[in-house]
Amino acid sequence: MNEGEQPPASEPAIRVVAMPADTNPYGDIFGGWLMSMMDSAAGTVAARISKGRAVTVAVDGMTFHKPVKVGDVVSVYADVIETGRSSLKIDVSAWRRVRASEDVAKVTHATFTFVAIGDDGRPRAILGD
Repeated sequence: MNEGEQPPASEPAIRVVAMPADTNPYGDIFGGWLMSMMDSAAGTVAARISKGRAVTVAVDGMTFHKPVKVGDVVSVYADVIETGRSSLKIDVSAWRRVRASEDVAKVTHATFTFVAIGDDGRPRAILGD
């Protein structure tokens, strides 16, 4: 992460406060909890773009840069970077802000791949506008 890096100018796909139930024995938020928040954010974008059900099929390149503490506000940004016939690649980054501060830090980043599926659970074409 570059020092002085700022979150995207767009609105986050989701924003949530890290709670005590989401911590490990050392008081840091579980990486799995953070990954689930990122998957939820990307899934919201994937469903909107594909106009229906879309499922996660891969997560690439996740590295944790900073810990998240109880009370931190976590904002997750998700932007489509590639669209195929039935798949979407979504760039997802998570940022934390200490609740009583304006200081933000990038926590992690990854690329999530989703596939649009039909009622039968099989891949379907992403519907156009």
